[in-house]
Parts: sequence; C-alpha cells; structure tokens
Amino acid sequence: MEPVRELLAVAVPLIRINVDTDAIIPSREMKRVSKKGLSAGLFAGWRYREVSCREPDPGFILNHPDYAEARILLSGANFGCGSSREHAVWALHEYGFRVIVAPSFGTIFYKNCIRNGLLPIELEEKAIRYLAETVRKDPKRNRLWVSLPAQKIGLPGDRMFAFSIAPQDKLMLLEGLDAIDLTLKQQADIEKFQARDRRARPWAYLGLFVKLFAGWSPSEELGDPEKTTNQDKQP
Repeated sequence: MEPVRELLAVAVPLIRINVDTDAIIPSREMKRVSKKGLSAGLFAGWRYREVSCREPDPGFILNHPDYAEARILLSGANFGCGSSREHAVWALHEYGFRVIVAPSFGTIFYKNCIRNGLLPIELEEKAIRYLAETVRKDPKRNRLWVSLPAQKIGLPGDRMFAFSIAPQDKLMLLEGLDAIDLTLKQQADIEKFQARDRRARPWAYLGLFVKLFAGWSPSEELGDPEKTTNQDKQP
C-alpha cells in the first residue's frame, strides 16, 4: 500500500452533508470485485448528465477544469455514511484522492480509508469552510498542504489547522501497512511468545497428530455418545 506522508495538491470543495457510499459509487457501478476500474463510477449520479452515455455534467464541481488534478476532497459532515461498501474508498483512491476532509465520517468508511491508503481528516466545520472559500478563489494557486507527521493541514504561508489521528492509524498510513502487514511487524514478538508457551505447555504441541497417525479416534477416548446413551438406558 502506498504510504501517505506529505502532500501539496489541489483541493476540491464538495461541501455537502451526509454524502453516503451510494452517492460516492452507486451500486450499478460496482460490476467487479477488484479495486481497479471503479473511478469512472465515482459520483456517477452527480458527474454525468446521462449515466449510460457518460456525458459529463458541467455543473458538477469535479468536472470543472480547475479541479482536474484534485487530490484532496473537502466535504460536509457524516461523509461516507450508509452501506459499508469498500468500493467507495477504492473508487476515490483510484480517481486520485489521497486525503478526505470532513467534520465527521461514517465509522466503517473511516476505517476503510485507513486500510486503503486514504487519509481521513476530521476538522471543524468552520475550518473547512475557511479552506473551501480560500481554495475557490484560485484552486490551482491555493493548493493545500497536508502533513501527516506534523498532523496539520492548510495553505503554505497562511493558516494551518491541526488534526488528530489514532497512533496505530497514523503508523499504518505512514508506512503503507494494511492489517496483515501490521500483524507481521509483530512477528518477532509472536515467535518469542510461541517459544515461551511451548516450554510452558509442551503437551499442547504434541498429542493430536501423533495420536491420529497411530490410528487414534476421538470416540475411543471420549466415548461414543450414542453407545453411552444406550447403555445408560439399560435397566
């Protein structure tokens, strides 16, 4: 997974509340199970006049030439609410977004962002409004700077806003780790634990396979429940 550290990029202000995952990528656009080929369906219900012929709607902000290279998305509260479809994050990532800024997020969507290399930044609505107004004046000139190590976002030489992120989420994004990678980072500790446990409970690592090779059957040792039941019925 591509790490996220610092970014200076065009930001697009899509200031709407309750943008759900069906708006981010409608179910009819989810025709594959891979992470590829989903960006064309991103915001399909808003991006196109006619979804079937993909005619762009010039009134939708993502279709404006000034935001063609946007990598940061500014939005309203409860972004990514609704169904848990991970495709929403995949579509945003494939389109090119690396940072999503909103006052709050759908819980599952937020976790999916972390696991797929998108930085979700929770920021006060007032701060987002300031950034959006500044960006709109000249999107290409007023690019936003994001630093995950410093946990700040803003315009270089202008106001900067601090944001919070859980230490483990920050580590995963900084090092480009998914959940499996994160577990493998603990491999040395896991092996040490297994060695200690093997010494403390050697019997737990022996019996089963040895017994199976020797023709052991669980019913021989534990008893056949049916036989036991029948015997118990004898007067």
